[in-house]
Amino acid sequence: MSAGNPERPVVLDRLPLSERLWVLGALRQEAVGGALLLGAAILALVWANSPWSAAYHELGAIKVGPAALQLHLTLSEWAADGLLAVFFFIAGLELKHELAVGSLSKPAQAALPAVAAVCGMVVPAGLYALTVLGFGDREALVGWGIPMATDIAFALAVLAVVGSRLPVALRAFLLTLAVVDDLGAILVIAVFYSHGFSLTPFLASIACLAAYAVLQRLRVTSWLVYVPLALATWTLVHASGIHATIAGISLGLLTRVVPDAGEARSPADRLGLRLSPLSAALCVPLFAFFSAGVTLTGVGASVLTEPVTVAVIVGLVIGKPIGIYGGSRLVVRFTRATLSPSLLWNDVLTVAMLGGIGFTVSLLISELAFQVAPGLELSAKTGVLAASVVSAAVASVLLLRRNRAYRALADIEDADADQDGIPDVYQQPDQGAGGAPRSQ
Repeated sequence: MSAGNPERPVVLDRLPLSERLWVLGALRQEAVGGALLLGAAILALVWANSPWSAAYHELGAIKVGPAALQLHLTLSEWAADGLLAVFFFIAGLELKHELAVGSLSKPAQAALPAVAAVCGMVVPAGLYALTVLGFGDREALVGWGIPMATDIAFALAVLAVVGSRLPVALRAFLLTLAVVDDLGAILVIAVFYSHGFSLTPFLASIACLAAYAVLQRLRVTSWLVYVPLALATWTLVHASGIHATIAGISLGLLTRVVPDAGEARSPADRLGLRLSPLSAALCVPLFAFFSAGVTLTGVGASVLTEPVTVAVIVGLVIGKPIGIYGGSRLVVRFTRATLSPSLLWNDVLTVAMLGGIGFTVSLLISELAFQVAPGLELSAKTGVLAASVVSAAVASVLLLRRNRAYRALADIEDADADQDGIPDVYQQPDQGAGGAPRSQ
């Protein structure tokens, strides 16, 4: 509550200690993954534009896997359908945590990130559509979903370099935005970018998901049961014609996130600790390696003026910040909430600008939208890469302008004079959530 007006809720205020610790743990994993993601993407770009570019594309086209199960796929397809399923499983776990015990568990808390995330998806998609229509390119309309998603790993890699002191509440806001974005993106993929739907394997996959949910309720913990069930679910979803990453987020959402009495960690926490390093260190970087290798040799700067390229850049660089920032202002305006006194609206704009870093999911949707139009796929991926760099650069400038204030806030949050591992500000009952003394 605000000290001046206790009836007005405060948004983006200091997190409860338990949620703060969970968020920091999740963000550490993402930050490490972001560095590896960038390294893999740079390697792919260099190789794809080198004299050995043919070898890069031949590597991605190698096919492996059992044809009898419709899994004789290229390495690029395995990266997009298989490895990203692990990434989306982690996203499902994070979303379930937010819905059950995190920032989306209470309507008053959920309003800001939820509305900001939805606006941050709708506005970029709308601007993309308007831009390609302005160029008169109706064929490119199918790519409207490309600028909808935020890449949290890439965004946190930027923060690790220039914004490590960004308040935890703002970083949690960015994490929640990205998690909701992932849900929106996976729904868009399932509904608009899946092909050749087959009912029988789809129903069988639903049965597997139901069995997984029942096993969770029965408190079964053996991996000997869950691993074959998860693989069967993924295989059936892939065979149904729905993009196989849907299996990952579905299983994540069905995993129990609240620990039982006497249970040190919930199944979701245990799985997150075990699989997050795999996702961050292997799955996402390998996908980036196979997906980000855009060959620009012989194309030149003209690709930057293509309708799809321009539309993606407009959607991510302009649409994302407008949607996230505008949605946040709307929530505060219509709920009579007030921004935490330790923050400025420019801080929300900084997070909104970071939201314009699309990358992983945007590259995935580029492949799905234009899989029969390689020229448009090249333009879309070029737009994603360019927009992500521009968004990162602008966000970095905004972060640097506020770094002194962020350092002061971090000194308050991280103070730990008695070395007990708990910031002292959480041990002062006379202090409000924002660190200012409560009104007497």
